[in-house]
This record gives sequence, C-alpha cells and structure tokens, in this order.
Amino acid sequence: MPLSPVVPQHDLPEGPASSRVPDADGRPGPDPVRWMKIGQLSFHTGVPSDTLRAWERRYALLHPRRTAGNQRLYSNLDAQRVRIMRGHIAFGTPAALAAERTLEVRMGTTLGTEQAVGPGEVLVAHRDLREALDAFDETAGQRVLERLFVAHSRLAVLRDVLLPYMADVGRRWSDDRSTIAQEHFASSFLEVRLMAVARGWDRGSGPRALLACAPGERHSLGLVCFGIALHQQGWRIVNLGADTPLEAVAGTAEQIDADLVVLTASLPDRLIDEPVLRDLASTRRCAIGGSEELRRLAEVVGAEFLAGDPVSAALAVAEVRGGSPTGTGSTDVPVQDVYSPTDSS
Repeated sequence: MPLSPVVPQHDLPEGPASSRVPDADGRPGPDPVRWMKIGQLSFHTGVPSDTLRAWERRYALLHPRRTAGNQRLYSNLDAQRVRIMRGHIAFGTPAALAAERTLEVRMGTTLGTEQAVGPGEVLVAHRDLREALDAFDETAGQRVLERLFVAHSRLAVLRDVLLPYMADVGRRWSDDRSTIAQEHFASSFLEVRLMAVARGWDRGSGPRALLACAPGERHSLGLVCFGIALHQQGWRIVNLGADTPLEAVAGTAEQIDADLVVLTASLPDRLIDEPVLRDLASTRRCAIGGSEELRRLAEVVGAEFLAGDPVSAALAVAEVRGGSPTGTGSTDVPVQDVYSPTDSS
C-alpha cells in the first residue's frame, strides 16, 4: 500500500472549537479543516477504532495523511464517509457493497489553506497519481486529489503538484515510457476536475480576461490553470478553449470588451504573424504564452510574452491591471510556458 504524505505536526490547521457543527447524536462534529487522530474520528462517528482500521485496510474507505512521526490523521471527509458507510450497514447492506456505494458519493469540503505543498508530499502525490492513472483507475486518482485539496490551497495544488505532474506525463509519453492511451486518460482525468474547479470563474465585477488556444492547439490544461489562478485574483474569465480561430478570438474580445486576451500554443507554428493578431494586440491588452520561440512573435505584434508556470504567470499578469496595449513591442511578464506542460505532440 502506498505511503501517505508526510505532514509536519505543527503545520496541521486547527479551527476554533466554536466552528464545529454538532452531529445528529449531539456530539460536536469535526471542524472542516481539522485533522483528527483515529480515536477522535471514532468519537465523532460512533464507530470503533478497530472497525475504522478494518474499513481503511479492506475497502480504502479512509484517506489519512501522516505526520512526521508517522501518525495517521483523518479529515472531515473521512468522517463523512464513515457516517454514510454506517448508514448503509444499518439498513442491512453488506460491508463491501456499502463501501462501494459510499465511495461513489461526491462530497464537498472546505478547501485547505496551506500555501505550498512540501517536496516530500509532492513526490508521494506524483507517485500515487502515476500508479492510479497509468492503471486507468479514476477512483484512486480522485482520492489523491481529494487528499491534496483538503489540505492545501487550490493554487498550491496546481502550481506544486498538478502542473509538474502534467509536464512529467508529456515527458514520459515522449520518451516511450507511457502509452498514448495513458497520456490521454491522464489529460482527460485532469481536465474534468480542473473545469470543476473553474466553475463560476465568470462571476464578479473585476476585469475580464478572454482565454483561447491558438488554431490547431488542442491542449488546454495549462490555460485552464492560468484562468483559475487569474480568477483567484479577482478577474472574470471567458474561455474559448482549444483550437480557436483568431478571427473568433478577435470578435469575442470586441463583443465582451475584454481587458486582456491570452493566446497559447505549444508549438510556434500554431501562432504566426497574421494581420488579425497585430490588430488585436493594437486595440487591447494581449498576451501570448507557449514555447520560448513565441517570444519573438510577441515582440513583433506588440503583445506581452507570458513566461513561467501558468499560476505564476497569472499572478504576474494580475499585478498589471491596465487594459491598454503597449503598441511598441512586448512586455515580458517575468515569471515557462502557460501552455499545458503535457503538450508534446
């Protein structure tokens, strides 16, 4: 069984006792961001510790983290699953089937607040994701993400875990260490979950950013990460997605009066010096992200070049709130490519 991530004991979030919600039987429920020892989990759920250990071992019902001292700690998502499991069993459902039905339930949780994922935990997360997704095991992959998001902020998970993992997926496919089916499955798995995180990113009253992949560019995961990070900074996002004609980008930018237009490509020949691109960059703030070869194109058309990982690039863009084009060559947003690191084709 894979080891759980190592978490320093002093980094465990502790919510105020007043924020805890009582259980149906009157016991105070666990705080959404508090981690519990198995005895505390047993107290809050009314299930003996030995039974909890058996459910974890036999059915992978619980997804604990570990402290530096190798102690298991359980989240309130674990507590929710235990209560659901207990309910199924109370109605006579066999334990194995009860566990299967419990694991099918999608449960919400308060997002974690830790602003960085430590190197050790990143290595464990990458290993667990690789084992799960290479085996086409969506459920196991979901458990890894759940474990991360319950402890860390969205941007920390994107920047420290998912973007490097996506880059590794591309490298392994390029080096023939994984199959095209495994690469597609991993990309599809992550795309669905990132778009769930992105839900509602058009809301708010901040400046509006229009995102699009260049014509012929079908990988959009990095661009989605960029949009999620930019929305976290107060921007509203409109995403046209993969393989978007430049004329459609320009027309949409005009229609919504975009404050920023971001175009991305993994290969330089997917964005060329077309009049429509020059016109777009001359009328509104425009940024180009992708391979380093696109830096020259950005300079020629008068757009910004996005350097750095997508999250860092978005944070840098958000610091420059103005919407007017430079008109005199590119402004390098100083922070690797905003395109999906899985792009290797």
